Amino acid sequence: MAKVLVKTLPGCGDIPLPEPATRHSAGVDLRAAVEKPVVILPGGTLMIPAGIKVAIPVGFEWQIRPRSGLALKHGVTVLNSPGTVDSDYRGPVGVILINHGVEPFTVKRGDRIAQAVLASVEPVEMEIAAELSDTARGEGGFGHTGI
Repeated sequence: MAKVLVKTLPGCGDIPLPEPATRHSAGVDLRAAVEKPVVILPGGTLMIPAGIKVAIPVGFEWQIRPRSGLALKHGVTVLNSPGTVDSDYRGPVGVILINHGVEPFTVKRGDRIAQAVLASVEPVEMEIAAELSDTARGEGGFGHTGI
């Protein structure tokens, strides 16, 4: 089992640490560490602090993903979904929320705003190629197979 080290930021000791909602949840819930309620207007975006810093193990990333209930009920989602926290990042964790809904959305201190999933990543090396192999798909993309 991989271990994520978590440091609570000053003034955020009352915010619960990230934890899974159920025993078999894939991710842990991140909570809003806003000082007072903030409103995201329809079409608006806002960076919501999570009140923590983390140390992700080498060979992993934390994928910051939307919460399905916020998306379904309010049209609120993570803008750069999934966001990534790299293993060498040690700054504060924040979540960029966007309100695609028709009503203003209020974020309150301690609200569950996103989930973080620990995912394995493979190091990659780029290599210049004169040619690429052919496939049945070829260069077809962006809806080339129809609806």
